[in-house]
Amino acid sequence: MLARHTPAACYPDMMTTGPLEREEYVEQLYFFRIFRERLGENLASQAILDHVHEELLSTTRLPFAVQFLATELKHSGLLANGFAKLPHYFTPFQAFVVRQAEQENLKFPINTALMVLEREAKYLCDSPAPAGLFVYQFESIMRNRLGYDPGLQAMKEDRFYDANWKAYIDVVRRQVGAVDFADLVYGRSELYAADQRRANPDWQPSSPPLFGEKEGKIARASRGRDPLHLFAALQRQLHYPEVPRAYTRDDLTLKLNAITSKLREVEMRLRLAEGELRGHVDLSQIGKPEILSDLE
Repeated sequence: MLARHTPAACYPDMMTTGPLEREEYVEQLYFFRIFRERLGENLASQAILDHVHEELLSTTRLPFAVQFLATELKHSGLLANGFAKLPHYFTPFQAFVVRQAEQENLKFPINTALMVLEREAKYLCDSPAPAGLFVYQFESIMRNRLGYDPGLQAMKEDRFYDANWKAYIDVVRRQVGAVDFADLVYGRSELYAADQRRANPDWQPSSPPLFGEKEGKIARASRGRDPLHLFAALQRQLHYPEVPRAYTRDDLTLKLNAITSKLREVEMRLRLAEGELRGHVDLSQIGKPEILSDLE
């Protein structure tokens, strides 16, 4: 039986209190994509984790983290446990997303969860902003129905957010569902502050703006509408990361082949029925079984 140790004791160099270096996010992006693709090839999670660490850049801490995930998966059978036990490397939001994918009562497949983490890592590779990360994580929770309360709590614990953002996430957590999300964004934007100062030059915000003027403009124009329109506009106009969606496969070629095969089967049955009515059944219409085709 494998010995179990705390991650900090095994890998003391994994301790960190702030955002990771860019090369860590680049390797995470690769890891989540490869993991997702190999699961799609019907490989077992344990088999993937046992070998994928060898492909990762050894100057990063991700190979050690993946080895710990493999060990934890062997012991508990849950991938999320490994993420949760590495809070100084993986974020609570990453652990939350994987945990929700492992819930049997949620229709949130693991491949979609890995794609959510993959696109988050991609965003963190290239000059990320707290506003963009917040909107991406919030939309991921909302679109996939992962649960606002535990999801926002996981977001609040993300090392990427400072004290002002953590306080704002608490506000969203209390008011989501009761207040339009567009209002929550507009009310903490530079545009809202500018609008208030036009009406009252002495006005001072009780909390600092967290969103820029452009975000505020888009949010103000989206008030009273479906939040998905707000997310889509931010993605189009400001290049916010797009949340992946689980699409149902709609392959017209497969459908056509299935219909054609069914029609042939119906046609064959009709011919056999007509032959039986005439008192003559031609078994050659059925065709020779494939197992006998080599005997010709």
